[in-house]
Amino acid sequence: MFVETVKSEGLAHLSYIVGHGGQAVVIDPRRDCEVYLDIAEKHGAAIQYVFETHRNEDYVIGSQELSRLTGASIHHGAATEFAYGNAVKEGDVFRVGALEFKVLETPGHTYDSISLVMRDTNAGDSPLAVFTGDALFIGDVGRTDFFPDRKEEVAGLLYDSIFEKLLPLGDQAILYPAHGAGSVCGKGMAPRDFSTIGHERKHNPLLQLGSREAFIERKVAERHPLPPYFRRMEVYNQEGTAPSVLPLPRPTPLSASAFAERMDQGLQVVDLRSPEAFAGAFIPGSIAIPLNMLAAYAGFILSYDTSIGLVAETHEQVDTAVRRLLRIGYDSIPCFLEGGLGAWEKSGREYDTIPAVHADELVRRIEEKDDFVLVDVRSEEEWESGHLPDAVHAFLGDLPDNLDVDKSRLVTTFCGSGERAIIAASILKQNGWSKVEDALGSMMACMERGCPLVEE
Repeated sequence: MFVETVKSEGLAHLSYIVGHGGQAVVIDPRRDCEVYLDIAEKHGAAIQYVFETHRNEDYVIGSQELSRLTGASIHHGAATEFAYGNAVKEGDVFRVGALEFKVLETPGHTYDSISLVMRDTNAGDSPLAVFTGDALFIGDVGRTDFFPDRKEEVAGLLYDSIFEKLLPLGDQAILYPAHGAGSVCGKGMAPRDFSTIGHERKHNPLLQLGSREAFIERKVAERHPLPPYFRRMEVYNQEGTAPSVLPLPRPTPLSASAFAERMDQGLQVVDLRSPEAFAGAFIPGSIAIPLNMLAAYAGFILSYDTSIGLVAETHEQVDTAVRRLLRIGYDSIPCFLEGGLGAWEKSGREYDTIPAVHADELVRRIEEKDDFVLVDVRSEEEWESGHLPDAVHAFLGDLPDNLDVDKSRLVTTFCGSGERAIIAASILKQNGWSKVEDALGSMMACMERGCPLVEE
């Protein structure tokens, strides 16, 4: 028997391939699905079934692509009318070798959410593991804000799913959720990929609230960002209309001259380099999204209607960026700047810079009442936990529409470490703010330097 977890970095998406006796199932596959074929081949197994634990919102599901390649059947919850695959219901059972997978309907995150209870029929009747999708995470539970007119109802459904169906599986059952720490599908997830029902029963904060009413109240009060790209993912994953991406596209390397021509034709340029590198020199009009932030923030910022050109330091970064963009539906990535920013500089073309500001300088400016605007682009929860005096809060995903600041004033962007701040600075520059700075290190630097903080 084997269970292998496939992690999609950036999205904090966890998918699984499980097998025994020459057969395998895949649960919540990603769009670039070759990895499951490789794992199956390694174990000498044929993929028989593909399960979707719910209609995913934060990435393009790879079920149809995987089914096309393997002939596996696709199965998902019956509460949503999918244009493909097969609906399952409570109690349906699937066998793979000696393994048995039993369907539990566990609504709350979505109405069609299901969990899969795995038993080893050679080792008794007790559940060995459960694949919970977005119902129960490690250290958290799924968000329930996708139905704002039914807040109490869906929060109550999630409570019932957890306490009446998942927890009774027994403390011994291993927990396999669909997301880990950093996912936008929950909050406060533990930075590890393993747990048990027993451990969560005792230590998961959302399971310690004491009553159904307290759980509902807590879930209704939660605030989550709702990236605009979610809607596109929901359509793709319900209608099955996402185009095939295998073999993966390979962007064309372009000279600085050719890249500039594509920009003149409307190419949106994404610079994948570090905040320090971008601040030192960047192509005017380009957007900074450091590679490790790409999956989390591209869906807030980039247009689906315009092709993307990449600026990177290595070809490996380009390949990684293509995968991460494809996973959230950005399919038009025709080119990248060969030779990186250095090639642009050597061509004699114009470049811009963003000054960096040290934490001590921020404190001095605040204390001496200098005329500048400190824009904190962290989440609302981060802001409320502590921020610098006189700072203005504007969540990164809402820029620039949520920033009412005179474009003639000096603006300094600020976040947790400086990575979101450089994204914000590039967005402001692109939208007409000319006097923009970036607080490298941001809150992490401030904590080291003892900056004064205000709590909401």
